[in-house]
Amino acid sequence: MPDVIIKGGTVVSSTGSSLTDVVIDGERIAALLAPGVADTIGIEPATTIDATGKYVIPGGIDAHTHMEMPFGGTFASDTFETGSRAAAWGGTTTIVDFVVQAHGQRVQDQVARWHEKAAGACAVDYAFHQIIGDVNDESLKAMDELIAEGITSFKLFMAYPGVFLSSDGQIVRAMQTAARNGGLIMMHAENGSAIDVLVQQALARGDTGPYFHGVTRPWQAEQEATHRAVMLADLTGAPLYVVHVSAKQALARIAEARNAGQNVFGETCPQYLYLSLEEQLGARSERWGDFEGAKWVCSTPLRARAEGHQDELWRYIRTGDVTTVSTDHCPFCMKDQKEMGIGDFARIPNGIGSVEHRMDLLFQGVKDGRISLERWVDVCCTTPARMFGLYGRKGVIAPGADADVVVYDPNGHTSIGIGEGRTHHMNMDYSAWQGWEIDGHVDVVLSRGVVIKDETGYVGSKRHGRFVKRELSQNLI
Repeated sequence: MPDVIIKGGTVVSSTGSSLTDVVIDGERIAALLAPGVADTIGIEPATTIDATGKYVIPGGIDAHTHMEMPFGGTFASDTFETGSRAAAWGGTTTIVDFVVQAHGQRVQDQVARWHEKAAGACAVDYAFHQIIGDVNDESLKAMDELIAEGITSFKLFMAYPGVFLSSDGQIVRAMQTAARNGGLIMMHAENGSAIDVLVQQALARGDTGPYFHGVTRPWQAEQEATHRAVMLADLTGAPLYVVHVSAKQALARIAEARNAGQNVFGETCPQYLYLSLEEQLGARSERWGDFEGAKWVCSTPLRARAEGHQDELWRYIRTGDVTTVSTDHCPFCMKDQKEMGIGDFARIPNGIGSVEHRMDLLFQGVKDGRISLERWVDVCCTTPARMFGLYGRKGVIAPGADADVVVYDPNGHTSIGIGEGRTHHMNMDYSAWQGWEIDGHVDVVLSRGVVIKDETGYVGSKRHGRFVKRELSQNLI
């Protein structure tokens, strides 16, 4: 007797949809059956979930989160416990977080710290990327070692001099290592040296408010760094995944490389699809005044709506040149964290919290006619699994896959933000999405066959989530 059957729903994949019943036995999907077959052959599960009129989709995979990340003298406000619980509320059943190695730190020591932070504290399954902030002989050797440990992607920075920035020579060495061992290079592509000059010039002029964070990180700095990363990847033969792309010009360069057959991939985030510099400039509150805009300080920054970046990013999702939509979830509270930058925007911790809302925000794109239902599942679930060596277990509803399943009501409604009747479970004292209304709702979430969220709310456990070893990328051409 199977444990669960989800009946009456429309199973949506990256390639199509059909009325299908999903049979779950233990932690895995056991079978997909045509409607009525379960009754005909006498399947009597312990639990039946009625999904009539709803979509049944793979659990979301957020491939870019930063739980408890140290940054600028503070830490991201979500722990693995609070952040993974918020993910569960929003239909995300796997997160891929970043182990941080800064200058002077040993990679393997940092991996052990992240395992210690996450073990027994996650509501959903989790995996790790490795930030290589100090490229040297030891860290390059560690890249080989981590492949065997299921950490198969490595993030480098072209920004943050003195903290994470790698020289072009260091990037070449890391890319050569990845080309040899099969790892994936992830890149924060902004010209950090040029940005630092613009920041100091702005502060000297007295331009100290949050709006100037974005102004001093112009699209040209992102496009230039993206082009450089693409060329170095071409030189070394390494696959390249450019994180949190916000400028249409940078994505155009990625699309050009992809059209030439290069293994280059682009990621964007909900904030770049919906929010803009104009809204940040106009943000005011009685408590924070002009500093209200600090709520939306992130890197790469929001872009000017008048320049057409948002519409172009949606177009690149449709064409496939945006490979995945992640969140870059790196939350900070306004009090005692964002307010560190009052009078100096360069001291505002960079980050926005969205891990709970990504699936809903992208579904609103379906309702608005910007993307198809299948593309929603593809960029939020299936291609992240392929990109990061999880496919087969995650990102798909198929026999043998982990029973990570979301029942989503397209006729439901979600009110985002802090306040009565709104959804906000991240450990933040504000919501970057305050007041947003979504035409859809996450009804039921299963992680490895266990219901962790239902119509009553979160019913999971912080001890449920497990570390998942990843294979090499399954998305290369």
